[in-house]
Amino acid sequence: MTQLTKRQQKIIDFIFTKEEVQNQDIVEFFISENEPLSRETIGRELNELVSLNKLLKIGKGRAVAYKITESHPLLKPVDYEGYFSKDQDVRAPGTIKFDQNIFSKLSGLFKPEEVAELFQKNRDFSKRIANLSPAIIQKEYERITIELSWKSSKIEGNTYSLIDTEILIKEHKEASGHKKEEATMILNHKKTLDYIFSNKEKFKKISLRDIEDVHRLLVGDLGVEFGLRSKSVGITGTNYRPLDNVHQIKEAVEKMSECINSAEDPWNKALIMLLAVAYIQPFEDGNKRTSRLIANACLIAGDVCPLSFRSVDESDYKKAILLFYELGNASLMKSIFLEQFNFAVSNYFL
Repeated sequence: MTQLTKRQQKIIDFIFTKEEVQNQDIVEFFISENEPLSRETIGRELNELVSLNKLLKIGKGRAVAYKITESHPLLKPVDYEGYFSKDQDVRAPGTIKFDQNIFSKLSGLFKPEEVAELFQKNRDFSKRIANLSPAIIQKEYERITIELSWKSSKIEGNTYSLIDTEILIKEHKEASGHKKEEATMILNHKKTLDYIFSNKEKFKKISLRDIEDVHRLLVGDLGVEFGLRSKSVGITGTNYRPLDNVHQIKEAVEKMSECINSAEDPWNKALIMLLAVAYIQPFEDGNKRTSRLIANACLIAGDVCPLSFRSVDESDYKKAILLFYELGNASLMKSIFLEQFNFAVSNYFL
């Protein structure tokens, strides 16, 4: 994922507030910021942003103007490395409260042309599956199960290796030097995925009960209470504070479910789920695990290749969640989602 420079981020921030701008508008903006830059310097930055697909160039000659390629309010390009170079109390001082309007903003995270491209990639994936034997298909689902169970657990701090995870799932042998809870976490992932694969039709329409069922399977025997939490929770590394009233939490989950069920394609459904469950934090623990598994349930219900998250950088994943908590920005998570989908359709069921 390409990072923006501080100057490029300032240009993006400025253009995002406008419909479109010309070079001179940006020159004048930097003068007002006491950072005078030449038209040539601004031109180079604009050309770089166009090449990065952050800006769209319109017109010719003196009439050339620029606009943001992504106008969705939650998808503004952001220099996340620069943002996270600051301590949490510097980058986002004070308590960050739950955005009651978040669900009205979550639709359309994938544009129609993006959805069309995703459908085409998935059609190619479906054609490949159609030519595979049942034994190979089963083997590939087992591989996805192992790799997703491993990486999803690793994101949560589990120290099992991928090889240890494979042995645990295939041979039921726990790795030495690891806590029992780590093996339980991984096996709970497998149990949950088995349940999703066997009951994919029920996830075509999501309900609170479905989310609770997935959570219950994921946190079984880990000392975590089932059902919606009734106490407040703090989240390490951020000043974001989720809702702390069980009635409000239930209402938020129901609104999220409505938002997901109104989405017309599996990818928008899954990305909303990935973001919103982590944002609401409806359970005492296991929220992000639940978000990854139930997001995959949305994909599987739509006959879409599931995501193993095998190649995701855990640090980037956590930063993507924090960006959504603190800025209401989903751009990094969307990038991760797309990368993982492209990885999945290119590496499984070949």
